[in-house]
Amino acid sequence: MRIGLIADTHLSRPDEELPPAVFRALDGSDLILHAGDVYHSKVLDALERIAPVYCARGNGDHTLRDDPRVKESHVLDIQGRRIGLVHGLDYPEPSWRPLERAMQTEFGGPVDILVYGDSHVPVVDVYKGVLVLNPGSPTLPFGLARPGHVGILELLDGRAQARIVALERWPAHIGDNPSGA
Repeated sequence: MRIGLIADTHLSRPDEELPPAVFRALDGSDLILHAGDVYHSKVLDALERIAPVYCARGNGDHTLRDDPRVKESHVLDIQGRRIGLVHGLDYPEPSWRPLERAMQTEFGGPVDILVYGDSHVPVVDVYKGVLVLNPGSPTLPFGLARPGHVGILELLDGRAQARIVALERWPAHIGDNPSGA
């Protein structure tokens, strides 16, 4: 199973659209997990043309109250793996909220794979036996002058593998540095 991971799309105007590179990178996904800060359900609608979408409510998702795809957090059991999806997670963990407590609070117990957003910084790490993933942001990556990111999680024969996909730069805007630096 191939699961597309995306977070922090931050499209604040209804006329804004995701870059075509997002759709190319997520094409072939069986499921898409969006880790929040969507702002408009049309983003989820567009992603749903690829695969079913689950979304964690981000701190900027005030207009998505009635969208059934959006919850504070999701727990999915897929191919024997328990996957938790949430917007915000303090990672690496601060001393005041260890990972075990965060998983209990957000998911009601431990998960095997934890997908989060909020920081815009891509992460693929194994921490305390948990595969921790943040796909970054396709539209507002850290550094802003670079292309954004999405993630791919593949589950095969009980094994989980994840990677970050750097998106190719979409057409430059006035004032952008064409070299991407």
